[in-house]
Amino acid sequence: MAAPTDPDAALMLRVKGGDMRAFEELVGKYKQPIVNLMYRMMRDLDEAEDLAQNVFIRVFQSAPRYEISAKFSTWIFTIARNLCLNEIRRRGRHPAESLEASQAESPEAAPRQYPDSKAVGAPQAFLQVELEAKIQEAVAELPGKQRLAIALCREEELSYEEIARVLGCSLSAAKSLIHRGRETLKERLKPYLQSGVWQGEAAETLEGKRCL
Repeated sequence: MAAPTDPDAALMLRVKGGDMRAFEELVGKYKQPIVNLMYRMMRDLDEAEDLAQNVFIRVFQSAPRYEISAKFSTWIFTIARNLCLNEIRRRGRHPAESLEASQAESPEAAPRQYPDSKAVGAPQAFLQVELEAKIQEAVAELPGKQRLAIALCREEELSYEEIARVLGCSLSAAKSLIHRGRETLKERLKPYLQSGVWQGEAAETLEGKRCL
């Protein structure tokens, strides 16, 4: 059999053969992107980390049956999608309630964040964190499919084609979900875009990414 061209799929084949070091490499690479996705959907860091752990448990349990049918990133994000949507359906509530609950615990406490790994200086860092919190709040109010499409789009590992595969829809449908979500976010964030205070940061955050 020809060697796989996807290095992560090659690592997963090593996991299938019992190589724990290969599994640790995959966890190291995908842990933060998976937690980021779960956090954007669930709005609670503890829940996000628990669900991410369950994703890697599923990955490890699936190792004996693993066959390369898609890029590894597509495969693992599909597992994450299924677990996340199942959890949302099980709880029968809007993910944003996790944020509301954490704020209710302490009125003076800021919402818990899972920041992107970017090094920026103050006061730009403060503005960026504040803007990201507003974006996350707006994302949490999107309909489920749009919210998931936007969350997946913000993960740089995934192309539009891969997002469509993860969502189980056509490329045009995935692009439509992302477009509608992006337009809704721009409308909801318009006051911050027009305030002048965040204009530069907001423009970079909303326009400088493929999906926002």
